Order: sequence, then structure tokens, then C-alpha cells
Amino acid sequence: MSENQCVLVVDGSEETHEVLETALARRGVQTYYARRFRDGVELAGQLHPDLIVLDLELDQADPAGIQSPSSPNHETAMVLLGTVRQAGAAGSSGEFVRKPYDYGPLVRKIEELLVDLS
Repeated sequence: MSENQCVLVVDGSEETHEVLETALARRGVQTYYARRFRDGVELAGQLHPDLIVLDLELDQADPAGIQSPSSPNHETAMVLLGTVRQAGAAGSSGEFVRKPYDYGPLVRKIEELLVDLS
């Protein structure tokens, strides 16, 4: 991981945001948060995050729809959170983490992806 990396968390859970923000801030990663999918799409377009954590259970959550429109040739790394039933729908557009999940393994998965990006 390198300094100045940016993660966008699109999840309705305040707890998820707080845990991820705390864990990633210790490593110099800036974390942004959106509770609704459409807000996440807007933030992704503004911030161009290195990685997006997306709860697939949000209304209208679509991994392809949150990619930055200003950089169509660059696919942002993603961690997709959802139930087993949704795993097939996630396809290959990101790393899938099944709900319910423990925060430790989720944080490690995010860190691994950030290291790969640096």
C-alpha cells in the first residue's frame, strides 16, 4: 500500500464505514463513504478511488454502474459484499465477500488489493 490511496465504501451500515475507516486510516488510506448507491456513483466520478467496497444489497447496486465515467478505460478495483445467492451476479467485476462477514478478513482483502495496486 502507498500513501494517498483512496477507498470509497458504498454501504448502508454506519458500523462498516467506521470500522473500515479506522483500520485503513492507520495505513494512510483515505476513506470516503456513501450510504446510497447513487451517491456512491457520484462520489466515484469525483474521487476516482483506487478501490470501491460495494454492498450489493443496496437498491440499484450495480458494479458496472459505479465505474468512473470519466475514465472508461480504467476499471476500479472492487470488493463486493453480498449473500451467496448474489455471488453469481457479481461475475468477475470484483472480489466477492459473502455476508455475513467478519471485519478482519474484509480489511485484509482490501489491504491485499491496495498492495496489488501500488
